[in-house]
Amino acid sequence: MTMAAYAPAGAVRAAADAADRAGSSVSFDQVSVAYRGVVVMKPLTLNVEAGEILALIGPSGSGKTTALRAVAGFVRPASGRIRIGDTDVTDLPPYERGLAMVVQNYALFPHMRVDQNVAFGLNAQKAPKALTAERVEESLRIVGMSAYAKRYPRELSGGQQQRVAIARALAVRPRVLLLDEPLSALDAQIRRSMVEELAKLHRTLPHLTVLYVTHDQSEALTLADKIAIMKDGMLNAHGPTAELYRRPPNRFAAEFLGRANILPARVEDNGSASGFAKVAVGADSVLALPSSLPNGGGCLLCVRPQHLALQPDGNDVNVIAGTLRDVHWQGELTHLVLDVADTIVRVVVTRPPDLPPAGSRMKLHFSPSDASLIPADAHV
Repeated sequence: MTMAAYAPAGAVRAAADAADRAGSSVSFDQVSVAYRGVVVMKPLTLNVEAGEILALIGPSGSGKTTALRAVAGFVRPASGRIRIGDTDVTDLPPYERGLAMVVQNYALFPHMRVDQNVAFGLNAQKAPKALTAERVEESLRIVGMSAYAKRYPRELSGGQQQRVAIARALAVRPRVLLLDEPLSALDAQIRRSMVEELAKLHRTLPHLTVLYVTHDQSEALTLADKIAIMKDGMLNAHGPTAELYRRPPNRFAAEFLGRANILPARVEDNGSASGFAKVAVGADSVLALPSSLPNGGGCLLCVRPQHLALQPDGNDVNVIAGTLRDVHWQGELTHLVLDVADTIVRVVVTRPPDLPPAGSRMKLHFSPSDASLIPADAHV
């Protein structure tokens, strides 16, 4: 008899949970992919912790879906190794990797009812009927589709079909869930609702590791614990979501992950002693988050449009002047376009005051904690 047989139920459950977490991490070790001799993903080293949601984002052709397909076993790496937990899965077929994948076109079988679709993977594994029924019921309950078990896919909306696809993936109890643009075929309102459902799903299954490929930055910011930004088949940036957004390491990351104003600046004091860096932007001096950039050198100041204000508040000690070029009203938000130090700057406000005519000078206010510095040559 094993030691687990003598342990309290809670201890056994905790040990099982720990084993589940340890077994669902994903690691890329110098993984590259080539099609007919053309390298489409350069050597990628990336670790995804067990229970983590990692969003892979980047422009088309950047390599994000290729990375996902390499984990799934649908493409063979030209070099490097892929591990799930402690297992090297590089040479394993997809069905032996303990994964499930959901794609953007749902891929439901039209001639099968919802419950039959969800049971498909379990039937393929020849799972006992009682276990299959239990898993189908639980998976549909998790995604809120229990009432639709006897319907056919054609009788469901797009969002409901995607929920069924996710339930089918969950029913096989995957170690890792791969999501490849799962919401891109849905309209904006349903997509927002599904993002909330996915966040709720992960709270229900906190040990499930998720790799999520998306073009939608708001989805990535809402769902992901960490984000990996791909560009030209390479990893451009990787880190915790909030940190990557607040302090992007290079210009591409700053502009791709949410809109960003990038202003040329010069470091007057990098803030290593004072707590905030001081930089010159045109004729103005402003404070920003500290950096390791050398004093006297050129840099780029990054400030998000929504962090610029037309009126100061208690934290907005920074002021820069610009010339108003254009105003775009978009319902609850108003977008302003200004010229600051020969650079286009965009501002997003909710209740703009009476604005002067185009060509007028205006002052913009922002907090030092909302401004970060990027090396001037970090354009990758």
